[in-house]
Amino acid sequence: MSPQRKDAEGRLEAGPSWESLVERQIRDAMSQGAFDDLPYQGERLPLEDDSAAGEWAMAHRMLRNAGAAPPWIESDKEARRLMAELEALMERAPRMSGSARGRARADVRRIVAAANAAILRVNSEAPTDRQHRRPLDVDREAVRLEEAFRDG
Repeated sequence: MSPQRKDAEGRLEAGPSWESLVERQIRDAMSQGAFDDLPYQGERLPLEDDSAAGEWAMAHRMLRNAGAAPPWIESDKEARRLMAELEALMERAPRMSGSARGRARADVRRIVAAANAAILRVNSEAPTDRQHRRPLDVDREAVRLEEAFRDG
């Protein structure tokens, strides 16, 4: 619908609107077939559940679509990656040879230190304490590794 306004003599007149310009450009593009090969044509667009993001849902969706994330989420990804690396090491431990066990002990200390650094970043950057992670205990992880060696 074009905006209406009164001219100098009080008569209503309709002016051009951006909406009509945009609609015309869309119609022209449609007639030229610009939208023919779009994904999900004739289907509902798959929408992800952003209900937990609240009023930040749109901002999070835009960042995700751009391949970016807030710094605390990137730090959390790094912490999760390191914790997964630690768990993979624990799973391999029962099958390790004697020489590999020495390297594994050093790897546990290295991985725990790196994970704790990432966890510290998460805890300092996260907007609320709900996103915080508990640091790993290097001594507890070393004991877990020794127990895993005994299981093998």
